[in-house]
Amino acid sequence: MSENEAITRWVNGYRKAWLSNDPDDIRALFTEDAEYYTRPFRAPWRGHDDIVTNWIENADGPGGSTFEWQPVLASPETAVVRGVTTYPGDNDVYHNLWVVQMSPDGRANSFTEWWMEE
Repeated sequence: MSENEAITRWVNGYRKAWLSNDPDDIRALFTEDAEYYTRPFRAPWRGHDDIVTNWIENADGPGGSTFEWQPVLASPETAVVRGVTTYPGDNDVYHNLWVVQMSPDGRANSFTEWWMEE
């Protein structure tokens, strides 16, 4: 599998989890000891239980947004993704930059997001 295919699979899984908020979909994205940084300098969510709990506490409702993305960089260990999240009901648009550190099995062992409102 190419690096672009790996990050495409991962982002598609992320979007599935985003829409479902299903703990199994969320866990499938991350290694058991993964770190999820919601902001680069904020303490991360650590491990499956912490990631799932915080994800669900901060969840968007299903179908409440659209997401377009493209890879900026993809290597076997690291992917950088640029995305745009739109919440049509609120007319809110966010620009996202994600850095995903990938494990050999295709799950993230570290995820950091930067986002800013348009």
